[in-house]
Amino acid sequence: MVSLGYSAEDEMEYRDYGWEQWPEFPWMSYQFRRALGETQEGGGAVSECLRAASLMIPGDRESWYGEWKRIADHNREKALRSESNGHYVTARSCYLRACDYYRSAEFWLQPDDPRRLSTFTLCEETFQAASRYFVHRVEYVHIPYEDTFLPAYFIRSAYAPEKSPVLIAFGGLDSFKEEIYFMLGRGALERGISCLLVDGPGQGASLRRQKLITRYDYEVPVGACVDFLESRQDVDLHKVALSGSSLGGYYAVRAAAFEKRISACIAHGAQWNVGRDWRSRDDNHPLALHIRWVFGVENMKQACEKADSFNLEPVIKNLEAPLLVIHGAKDMIGVQKAKELYDGAISAGVNTKLVMVEPSETGAEHCQHDNPTLAHEYVFDWLCEVWGIVQRYSQ
Repeated sequence: MVSLGYSAEDEMEYRDYGWEQWPEFPWMSYQFRRALGETQEGGGAVSECLRAASLMIPGDRESWYGEWKRIADHNREKALRSESNGHYVTARSCYLRACDYYRSAEFWLQPDDPRRLSTFTLCEETFQAASRYFVHRVEYVHIPYEDTFLPAYFIRSAYAPEKSPVLIAFGGLDSFKEEIYFMLGRGALERGISCLLVDGPGQGASLRRQKLITRYDYEVPVGACVDFLESRQDVDLHKVALSGSSLGGYYAVRAAAFEKRISACIAHGAQWNVGRDWRSRDDNHPLALHIRWVFGVENMKQACEKADSFNLEPVIKNLEAPLLVIHGAKDMIGVQKAKELYDGAISAGVNTKLVMVEPSETGAEHCQHDNPTLAHEYVFDWLCEVWGIVQRYSQ
């Protein structure tokens, strides 16, 4: 068994950053909190998650995989039966729950574990099956990128005008396009903003199938995404926003500083100087597995050296688009970076808004994982104001 935390005598309880399932294993508890929060956006059911957790051996990665896989398979099988009987709304709901459970199931597996790709594939397949019954039109697309492509979903909001505003959304170190639907996508679509949910280098299918590791100059893949949008006739190219969650908070700001076709930028979980922040992490850190994989390195020393280029301080002066920084006041990876990004942007003359989400309203965890709906409200109310979008009650 791999230890994911420290010994503690505390019992499970609600804390100021959300539900703490296993106090003695804070990183695994954090990942559970993430799954639990996404239930309210269709990515699961509260009781199913709590039952799965009750059957897990605390801190045991195999137990984690097995219980999430079990309820994912159960929901997938129910979706298939419902679909065959013409119960398409039930099928959609079950497919979406299965999708996010498969995402949780694969999280702690080794990169070379054959179950990782097969479980990820089920995550993709169940999302795509659910999307057949969305009110919004979903296209699975390959965005041309260098000598390969970036897998993505272009989801056109049913409430968008003929020329639709679009949010390009990336995850971070371990989130990918299917999860971003629950983290931000649904909120955009309900407000008439279409979405391009992308697995960039170092993420999702790009990493798992094409072995594309991350890069510091994320304006390159983002530029490819904007090129794709320019090829369409149904996009308002004056209203293209970019969001990045977690490590994506670096990707988004860095890319928007150089890709001038971005008209609004969202750091959903702030970053400032990644290499500096990771200096305290060694190869025993619970996220070292993901970091080494995403960065294509053998150890954390190499990862930190590579991450030294992931620094916004030298480039923030190039950002012209308005910037929203939204960060949890009890973010488990720290809050100082949000202040650094905000102060750096203001000093550079960037039109910047900082939202520090406090425990009193929930959503104080990293990327509002304990209450993603709150993030939707802050992010898209701001974006609608920036773009002058009038939300209609009839929607």
